[in-house]
Amino acid sequence: MTNIPAELAYTEEHEWVEDLHEDNTFRVGITDHAQNELGEVVFVQLPEVGDTVSAGDVVGEVESTKSVSDLFAPVSGEIVSVNDDLVDNPGALNESPYGSGWLFTVRVDSSDATGQLLDADAYQQLLD
Repeated sequence: MTNIPAELAYTEEHEWVEDLHEDNTFRVGITDHAQNELGEVVFVQLPEVGDTVSAGDVVGEVESTKSVSDLFAPVSGEIVSVNDDLVDNPGALNESPYGSGWLFTVRVDSSDATGQLLDADAYQQLLD
């Protein structure tokens, strides 16, 4: 069974978004389903801190032994931090997709930035 934490929001591109409840900042990662489909992650390219992104923009990529997949901005805003640990340890995406395998944080302009995202139940239905 795929791990889908109820407190997170999700995209159809298999990314999760966590409201950090500070300065309209959200943490972003890939879902357990995504890391499982990718297989062993060997390289991660992340956006640059300070980049301004729009929801749906390609902001990086994840390379595995099976394929290369684009990373998308799930919300619009400014990249305020990236998980530099993934450069040296991309396997953290497989080991802990909702923990140490997070990708980046983004500060959004709108308080309703996640309104278009899926809740855990809707994401589960997408996978079924």
